[in-house]
Amino acid sequence: MTSLKAYILTRLILSIPMIFILLTVVFVILRILPGDPVLAIVGMKASEEQLEKLRRQLGLDKPLWMQYIDYVMSILRLDFGRSMIWGRRPVLTEIMDHFPATLELSVSAFIVSVGIGIITGLLSSLKPSSKVDVSLRIFSIVAYSLFIPLLGMILQLIFGVYLRILPVAGRKSPLVDIQTMTGLYIIDSILTLNLEGLITSIRYLILPSITLGVVLSGVYTRLVRSSMLDVLSADFIRALKARGIPKKQLLFKHALKNAFIPILTMMGLQFSILLAGAVLTETTFSWPGMGTFLMERIEYRDYTTVQGTIVFFALLVSLVSLAVDVVYALIDPRIRY
Repeated sequence: MTSLKAYILTRLILSIPMIFILLTVVFVILRILPGDPVLAIVGMKASEEQLEKLRRQLGLDKPLWMQYIDYVMSILRLDFGRSMIWGRRPVLTEIMDHFPATLELSVSAFIVSVGIGIITGLLSSLKPSSKVDVSLRIFSIVAYSLFIPLLGMILQLIFGVYLRILPVAGRKSPLVDIQTMTGLYIIDSILTLNLEGLITSIRYLILPSITLGVVLSGVYTRLVRSSMLDVLSADFIRALKARGIPKKQLLFKHALKNAFIPILTMMGLQFSILLAGAVLTETTFSWPGMGTFLMERIEYRDYTTVQGTIVFFALLVSLVSLAVDVVYALIDPRIRY
């Protein structure tokens, strides 16, 4: 356990240069992009005096190296700064207004993708080269190559327009009030015993989750299949079969557990990607999450918000990667650090 603690500490220390490099890259890219953030805020009709005054207020009149030092120092103080537009609210407040929506969508899409991937991968590995195996392998290729907006629009057309059983956009019905405590509408509805809010939250979540989950499930199908085939041909599985271990116990207790290590790595990576904002899904379903928020602020050249959001994502991805490594060590006792 001591070696694991040392490993966690080492990983945390190694994350610092990664975040620092990311900060620098984002700072440089935003400064070399065409467009003036001050003009984006006040418009083309503003006088030169107004433009200069706003530049001074935002600190954009300073040399780039001074802006960079101010930026890094504020991040070290965990101060993400204030947005350049729309009331100049604190960036962290803006992020926390949108992050729960992305988290809720990410978790539900993650469950859908892992569920479909494990079931189809398991079925595919049980009878290699059979019709079921070939069909599920084709499904995994088609699912992974699907264009998210296209699949989203097809589902919107079927379930929203023709069948009229599911909403096609937004996060909840405007006719239903949900008292927010965590920002996660399903959790908030349960905590406040709001059955109507719970139903509307789930209904609005179904189509975006299925769209994103189906596309991501293709990777899991192939990964589970290949891992299970490797494990099922291992010597210890043959030994367990010879001892007469029941098939269900053999599959779920021994084979799937040992095949889970590479799958766990992919789960960590996919969840990080989901958290980083499923932009296409959020745009297709008008989902008010981090993806649409970040795209909007990039268009307005809102430097502080874009920088703060990317730092927030970098910290989040580092934490998820660290958590995956810790779970790795707990699942596989052979892993030592």
